[in-house]
Amino acid sequence: MSKNKFGWGGRIAILYGGFVVLIATLVIGSMRQDFDLVADDYYQQEIEYQNVLDAGKNQSELSNPAAIHANESAVTIEFPQEFDEQLITGSVHFYSPVEDAWDKTMAMNNVQKTFIVSRAELQNTNYKIKLNWEANGKKYYQESEITLF
Repeated sequence: MSKNKFGWGGRIAILYGGFVVLIATLVIGSMRQDFDLVADDYYQQEIEYQNVLDAGKNQSELSNPAAIHANESAVTIEFPQEFDEQLITGSVHFYSPVEDAWDKTMAMNNVQKTFIVSRAELQNTNYKIKLNWEANGKKYYQESEITLF
């Protein structure tokens, strides 16, 4: 007859203790995880989303979308030919899914045809560009993706 150091009760206690340690490790690890929301005011943005849909529909009726080009020194946004002789106001939001500190929002006041953003203000990463503009009392919205390296 062999003598076990632990009987069946001891083995259950060791198994239970291991389970408690595992759960405690998972809880502590999840409490240290940083979760960033896409937007802090997401509820208010959801309420106003119909305006975004209407502006997106207006943009789709244009001859061409706004063209976005990047080079080593700048990101250039060129508006469609319908806006050649018009003053454009609005905003451009560079959303980085990697890090919310890299997000940038810039106002466009009385822009004619082209808006230029210096690359010094942006990180080398993927951006979703959310372009809101207004001309002649009509609002437009366009989303584009760009990779900066």
